[in-house]
Parts: sequence; C-alpha cells; structure tokens
Amino acid sequence: MPGKVAIRWRFSAGMTNKFDPEIHHRRSIRLKGYDYAQAGAYFVTVVAHQRESTFGQVVDGGMVLNEFGRVVEKWWNQISVHFPNVDTRTFVIMPNHMHGIIVIKENGRGAVSASDGKSAKQGEMTSPPRRRTLGQIVAYFKYQSTKEMNALDGTGTITKFWQRNYYDRIIRDDDELNRIHRYIESNPSMWADDDENLANIIL
Repeated sequence: MPGKVAIRWRFSAGMTNKFDPEIHHRRSIRLKGYDYAQAGAYFVTVVAHQRESTFGQVVDGGMVLNEFGRVVEKWWNQISVHFPNVDTRTFVIMPNHMHGIIVIKENGRGAVSASDGKSAKQGEMTSPPRRRTLGQIVAYFKYQSTKEMNALDGTGTITKFWQRNYYDRIIRDDDELNRIHRYIESNPSMWADDDENLANIIL
C-alpha cells in the first residue's frame, strides 16, 4: 500500500510476538548517574502533543503516513547523518507517537568538537570532541521535525507537535533487543489496545 511505513530491522527477526510488561509499560525516567552519552542501544518513545493523531492512521494493521508522518520519518533518518557516531535502527511511526532504537557507537568520529568545528590556529590546543547525549539526539530530532511541520502547517503560528519529554529504555543485551524489535514491529497491529490510543484513555 503506498505510504505505508517500512519498519526497519538489522538484527535477527522472525520470532513470535509476546506481551512483555517491561516493554509495553514505558517509564519516563532517566537513570540517576547514568552517562547517556556512552556507547549503547536505547529504546526511545516520543509522543505527540496531547496524544493527538497527527502523523497518519492505521489501516488494515499497517501504518499509513500523512505529510507530517513523512516529515517525522525524514528527520529520524537524518539523525545518523547529523550525528555520524549514531545509528538509527528499527522504528515505527504511529498515529500519535513513534518508537525507535538509537545506537550510540563507541567510535566518536564525526562528533561535534567543543570549538563547534572551527579550525584551531597553529600551535593552539584543540578541545576533544563533545559526545552527544541521548537527550541531545532526541531534542535535535524533535526540533527539526517540529520546525518543518510548522512550515507545512502554514498558519504562521508556532504549534507544538511533541510532548516535552520522552521515554527511554537502556537495552542491555541481544535478547532484550529482539523483544523490543518484535514489539516495535507489531505496534500497528496492536493499535486498538495501545496505551497511547486516546480511545483507551479515560479522561
């Protein structure tokens, strides 16, 4: 179906879906003292402002993106371009939120230097590259997608498209990585029961 978002995966797949409360019930807390700039894999969920269905709709168990959804997809894919030491893996964009896996690599080539890329004069000491944190990576994605969606909106006013915070989970091993992949992959088929679906929220 044209416009149906592709769910990307670069690890093992083909396993059956299984409810996992640790994945399905997300928590919006950062681990105290944890270095979110260190190498590792992270499961990230970003929710639309007021949980409005902004990015498209689920049709026959698959997600069909609208123009805002395509902007979100574009800027998710731009993360690894802007941050060369970061990979984006499995992701899915839902009507009012998105899930994705972000991998910060050990190799920091291409990281933004403390001098913001300005060349040092001969004989000057240069500062080591700044490692970008997960929060800074997500903030870049939210800012750029919001800016383009506001341009598409054409109202001339600044509209919020994302909730202020985001959910994250540190992925500890391959088994957990596989479980999260299956959860992301099956998300459109579970939309009717999704915690973020406004139809399931008692106001």
